[in-house]
Amino acid sequence: MPTLPGPAQRYCDGLSRRSFLQVGSLLLGGLTLPDLLRAEERAGSTRSHKAVIMVYLSGGLAHQDSFDLKPDAPQEARGEFHPIETNVPGIQICELLPNLAQVADKYTLLRSIVGLRDEHSSFQTITGYTMGDSQRNGYPHFGSVVSNVQGNTSPIVPAFVDMFPTMQHRPYNSPGPGNLGPRFAGVKADGEDLASMKLRFVSQDQLGDRRRLLDTFDQFRRAAESDRLTEADSAYQRAFDVLTSSRLVDALDVNREDPQVRERYGKGSPKHQGDGAPLWNDQLLVARRLIEAGVRCVTVAYGFWDTHGGNFSHLRSNLPQFDRGIAALVQDLHDRGLENDVTVVVWGEFGRTPRINKDAGRDHWPRVNGALLAGGGLRAGQVIGSTDALADSAKDRPIPYQDVLATLYHPLGIDPHEFIRDIADRPVPILPGSAQPIRELI
Repeated sequence: MPTLPGPAQRYCDGLSRRSFLQVGSLLLGGLTLPDLLRAEERAGSTRSHKAVIMVYLSGGLAHQDSFDLKPDAPQEARGEFHPIETNVPGIQICELLPNLAQVADKYTLLRSIVGLRDEHSSFQTITGYTMGDSQRNGYPHFGSVVSNVQGNTSPIVPAFVDMFPTMQHRPYNSPGPGNLGPRFAGVKADGEDLASMKLRFVSQDQLGDRRRLLDTFDQFRRAAESDRLTEADSAYQRAFDVLTSSRLVDALDVNREDPQVRERYGKGSPKHQGDGAPLWNDQLLVARRLIEAGVRCVTVAYGFWDTHGGNFSHLRSNLPQFDRGIAALVQDLHDRGLENDVTVVVWGEFGRTPRINKDAGRDHWPRVNGALLAGGGLRAGQVIGSTDALADSAKDRPIPYQDVLATLYHPLGIDPHEFIRDIADRPVPILPGSAQPIRELI
């Protein structure tokens, strides 16, 4: 631990000035004063970094009622919605998605994802493995892999923030770091993890009192002390600024955002839907703010889409809010010059049945699914793959779901076949050798 110049004078609480600065360094995990100052400078820089925002649609969105409509299918399959044109000739999506229709040149639709299993969980889309395989073998969360391989962009900003709330259906919840261990778990955007981003053992009032006390003594000594001490005092002032700041907490506060931008996203509601996630657009805006603060991966659980009954009434309620939030996120990244640095993926665990059931719903359909990908320097304004006349199966260009994860790793510069070391220092593959980035996107 560094020794700062100046007398080791003790104050009424029994701490010397040097000791206080040493205690301050311990509050941030043992970082020294130079570490803190360098961290502050790096955190305040505008240097871009590659990042991913993963939006998980808990329950599985009906692909044929959103991005892969079949207007010529029989009535029992085609549903109640009509397709509309987008700003890319030849690409049509649901009439309830007019905002996304106007930014179709900025994303790609995958319509032929295959290989998924009929299981209500986030594991396949987030780890690249089924829930059973992930739990048995400890396959980690995508964000944990990123944190392990690339580390933080700054010592005072985590690499991975997990915004999944605690959902009633437990397999919807975040898979966790698996065999990488808790060191690489995502910082949860609420509760104790968020509190840890603030000062934990010294209150703001206590810091303020000690700061005023030290400033008072410094006023008497400043004129008589050397230039070296003046430099130390300046560093001391800056160290206090680092200790009392929290870039993560600021990023989570959407009230700091331009009101017009927040209005464009729409707020949604923090109330959970069914046994899944809330349809809360503030989370999409927070995800972008976290990336700008230096986070490499943000995961968002968004809405509830398990429509065994009342599929069309539920989508009439949810899709307009979905449309507003996802379109705003895609456009916002472009407006801020982040379209080559930040990749966005939006998908759920499977599609829905081609035929409508007796409850006006659609059941689970893992045979084929879709996804939306934007940013990351990936090719946009296209559709990859297609389904047959009933949206039952992949007609051409089947895309294994693990290829989607391999594609997300690619803009980050991570080889999906790389071996990482687990908590026991054993080599573990990120994805199986069969997983490949989607060539049409690269």
